[in-house]
Amino acid sequence: MADKIALLLVIIGAINWGLIGIFQFDLVAYIFGGQGALISRVIYTLVGAAGLWSISLLFRDRDPVKE
Repeated sequence: MADKIALLLVIIGAINWGLIGIFQFDLVAYIFGGQGALISRVIYTLVGAAGLWSISLLFRDRDPVKE
């Protein structure tokens, strides 16, 4: 479950960075009242933590297919 939450947050972060790169538009800041707003900072922190968690996915053995 934690892996799926981390993946969801990483996807949100990737979409936000894509919007920043292409359109110079920060969706998180827009929705939550600016980059300095507490809730925006919490979301940025959660996305960053999810990115760090996702690094571990690269080094994990995959579960064998259950039959």
